Amino acid sequence: MAAWVNARVEKVTNWTESLFSIIVTAPIDPFTAGQYAKLSLEVNGERVVRAYSFVNAPSNKNLEFYLVLVPEGKLSPLLYALKPGDEVMITQDAQGFFVIEEIPQCDTLWMLATGTAIGPYLSILEEGKGLDRFKNIVLLHAARYARDLSYLPQMQQLQQRYNGQLQIQTVVSREEAEGSLTGRVPALIASGQLEGATGLKIDVESSHVMLCGNPEMVKDTQQLLIDTRGMRKHFKRKPGHMTSEHYW
Repeated sequence: MAAWVNARVEKVTNWTESLFSIIVTAPIDPFTAGQYAKLSLEVNGERVVRAYSFVNAPSNKNLEFYLVLVPEGKLSPLLYALKPGDEVMITQDAQGFFVIEEIPQCDTLWMLATGTAIGPYLSILEEGKGLDRFKNIVLLHAARYARDLSYLPQMQQLQQRYNGQLQIQTVVSREEAEGSLTGRVPALIASGQLEGATGLKIDVESSHVMLCGNPEMVKDTQQLLIDTRGMRKHFKRKPGHMTSEHYW
């Protein structure tokens, strides 16, 4: 049974008409970058619960979550309407295995995200622990439109901080935008455009691919890498080249 604690809302940022972030403070237990918590509000006598990944580093007391506003959703419209000083419930313990400790040794770590799934990667990179063992890190954020790349300034700051180890690559699927590739992630891998843009190869000898986001993107990219690159899913007892987490 999950233990719940009260969280105080510190800030709500509306990035677009459908994307927002919420920052809360709460007496939760220590967590590992890449993990998620559950947020909850009581609606008509019923507790509505959803899981969201931390965007912030574990060392940051401000707990940040990046969300999609689903107009017909049970919880996101209520979270969207919260104001500083309001309260929401949060699980005391974090969960999840989408963490750097679970990633095997490789030269190039590919962090591929769609939409709000950029969150766990930002948490991992802000914390910075356990990343020295990778020669190259590629952080890819794919969205429908350039305006949906809410955390691009933070990604650019991280790139500077990592002094050449970290590359960032943005992708938009429904328009052309300066500095971004255009299309779907699997197609950009299949065509060689992603590797061409980064100057790095996705292969079994040098790479591990982390996939987080839209289930279709995750499924299609995994299948492409299995079929064309000989990669396989990573398990602790059977090491592989791909680690994934779905965002619904």
